[in-house]
Order: sequence, then structure tokens, then C-alpha cells
Amino acid sequence: MKRIIRLLPALFLAVLVVAACKDKETMDPQPDPTLYERLGGINAISAVVDQFLANVVADNSINGRFAATVADPFRTQLLRNNLIDQVCAGSGGPCQYKGKTMKEAHTGMNITDAEFNALVGDLVAALDQFNVPEQEKNELLAILGPMRPDIVGQ
Repeated sequence: MKRIIRLLPALFLAVLVVAACKDKETMDPQPDPTLYERLGGINAISAVVDQFLANVVADNSINGRFAATVADPFRTQLLRNNLIDQVCAGSGGPCQYKGKTMKEAHTGMNITDAEFNALVGDLVAALDQFNVPEQEKNELLAILGPMRPDIVGQ
């Protein structure tokens, strides 16, 4: 009996520790979802990229820049895959962008501000078509926007 009485404080302490740990687990909020998750993952990003490319091809102000790429199925698929990987990786997803740097890809092209803005407009139109919320749209554009100096005027 004395032995049981001596074990009671240890048992009581163990119960308190376990209860405290369990309460802490339920009080810890889940981590915020990544932009990648909020965009809907790889399938949603792929759908937006497909619509974006369709918008670019239909955009007479810039589609001439993409004529050679669109004429070659391999180059079209490579561009699509690189865009998907770039958005996926930039938004916190599991993808890795393996393409050229923006500067390498655009050197010698002399892209103008107007052409860059048209491209962004085509992306925004694709995001709008899929009802991407403003917050996610703005976060994505903030990730892609800093690439502008490596694209325009190169």
C-alpha cells in the first residue's frame, strides 16, 4: 500500500505532462498553406499555364515573338513545362525549374515594356478565367515581377 502511495505523485505528474503535451498539440495552429497549395497544386497551375499560352498565341501584339516556338511541338512543350515548373517552384511547390535563367533566355530579344506588359496581361486574364483570388494573383505576380529586368531590354 505504501508503495502505491509513493507511486501516485509520479503517476499524477505523468498524466499532467501527457495532458499538457496533448493540449499544446491542439493549440498549435496548422502551418499556413503555401501559395502552391492555395493555387490548387500542379493540375490547377497546368490549366492556368495552358490558358496563358492560348492567350499569348491569340494576342496579336506579342504572338509574333512566339511564332517559331508554336510552330515546333517540341519547343511548345518545353516552354509549357518550363512555365509550369517555374510557377510551381516559385509558389512553394515540389517542382524544380530546370530552364535557362530569364536573362539567358531573353538576351538579344530586345523585349519592350509594352510586350512584357502584354504578356503579364495575358497571364492575368488566364488567372481571372480560373477565378484565382486577388491575394493569390498578387502574390504570384510579386514572385514573377522581379524577373522583368532580366527580360526587358536584353
